[in-house]
Amino acid sequence: MWLNCARRCGGALFRPLFAEVEVDASGQYQGYQLLQPGYICLNCGAPAMDLGDVPTTMASDADEDLAATAADVLCPVCETLVSVIPGDDCPNCGASLEVAPS
Repeated sequence: MWLNCARRCGGALFRPLFAEVEVDASGQYQGYQLLQPGYICLNCGAPAMDLGDVPTTMASDADEDLAATAADVLCPVCETLVSVIPGDDCPNCGASLEVAPS
């Protein structure tokens, strides 16, 4: 984990948000459970980001960008407007469809 303040104030201490802390009846710390990662800078109060997650996030964004998107095509056989992914056949009549590159 590599936390960095969003305002780049230079703060080095961060507080986790959305963490459940478990204590016993006497108030002694027993453990915690992180529900949703989130941190704030204790120096200025700005949100902090985990820069260690940047490569993973960029890779997942690139995969989403490469995912095929559906296109609306008028089937030449049944004359129905259908939304298909390039390479799919008409869901109504099964005819082969060609999707022109955009």
